[in-house]
Amino acid sequence: MRRFWAIVLGLALGGALPARAAKPAPSRPNILLIISDDHAWTDYGFMGHPHLQTPQLDRLARESLLFRRGYVTSSLCCPSLASIITGRFPHQHRITSNDPPLPAGLPRVQAYQTAAFREGRARMSRFLEAVPTLPRVLGEHGYLSFQAGKWWQGHFRHGGFTHGMTQGDEARGGRHGDAGLQIGRETLQPIYDFIASARREAKPFFIWYAPMMPHDPHTPPERLLAKYRTCAPSLPVARYWAMVEWFDETIGQLRAHLENEGLAKDTIIAYLADNGWITDPQTGRYAPKSKQSPYDGGLRTPILLHRPGHIRAQDSPHLAAAVDLMPTLLGACGIPPPSDLPGVNLLDTRAPRRRTTLFGACFTHDAVDLDRPARNLRWRWGIAGWWKLIVPDPVNEPDGAVELYDLAADPFETRNLAELKPDRVARLRRQLDAWWTPE
Repeated sequence: MRRFWAIVLGLALGGALPARAAKPAPSRPNILLIISDDHAWTDYGFMGHPHLQTPQLDRLARESLLFRRGYVTSSLCCPSLASIITGRFPHQHRITSNDPPLPAGLPRVQAYQTAAFREGRARMSRFLEAVPTLPRVLGEHGYLSFQAGKWWQGHFRHGGFTHGMTQGDEARGGRHGDAGLQIGRETLQPIYDFIASARREAKPFFIWYAPMMPHDPHTPPERLLAKYRTCAPSLPVARYWAMVEWFDETIGQLRAHLENEGLAKDTIIAYLADNGWITDPQTGRYAPKSKQSPYDGGLRTPILLHRPGHIRAQDSPHLAAAVDLMPTLLGACGIPPPSDLPGVNLLDTRAPRRRTTLFGACFTHDAVDLDRPARNLRWRWGIAGWWKLIVPDPVNEPDGAVELYDLAADPFETRNLAELKPDRVARLRRQLDAWWTPE
């Protein structure tokens, strides 16, 4: 297996490179971006879960700048990941949905095989090529980059990566990862091989580690599942919890590799989940108010930033967002971010403190119109302090109601206060409307 991935990496490089002694470490830091997949904001030891054991993430949180109130831009994987890599909201980078419009009258599996679907996916990939991405900007400053794991936009080069695993091969699950989906569940060797290659080149590196974990299929090792069989409310929940711990183990393995290679002090580690998840205890699928919803169960995630001796470990009470990662990581590397990014540099302590609001939108799983993001809208949401407003789209959610929650008193959004506090709804609605410029 190790030799196989060495060959794959050599082909991605355009030919194998001769081994030579490592040169001095680059002055700019390396970056390891870790993204878990379908992971609830509550499901970490450091976030207070009573049963789940996440010792590696707990250690990372203790040693990091931690934002417990982080938010992704979308409760769907594809647009959320596109926002992480571009630093923009879905209506700005235009990848609002997991899939393009599906041909009418066909079962989903058959629709995926049509030329119309493939062309829609290709158009979504071209959207990503039209804006600066984190690996593309880093590459302009001498970085090598590696894509491993979940990836919806065809070949890894569409995102600006210099190297990667996903080829966009429809015959091998190219819709969202193909060979890249082996990372974490089967092997970490491709990442280790890439690090060795970057060291031979004496270049700083960026790694996108986005394994399909704890995302279903929930097939954890029995040694982990056994820990949760008796404390979980059902077997499907136990399987999901064991998947979370399995993902946690891979973080420990990656950190150990960095430490063994003498790279730990020269590497920024950033972490977040791509969207939330609450397991239905009977079916094992996602429950309401989680994935594909505008609630915190679908949108909230802790965000961690770590680099020994450079980023002070602290627990921040401020809001943070997935769109903050691109300006933050570029700033930490001494690289100016694109001037029109909506996020802030989280390492500038004044910026998160000045932020008083955060906004976002959730869209249809299958796009209605790739050219007009507003036609794909389901909900808009806004947060001011601890107040959260949810506004349904009248076309795609005609039966929806405006909702207002006090997240400090009601973190699981069970009591809608919209009718009791119309002034607060109106104030936050005006701010949300001012933010929303989809066309």
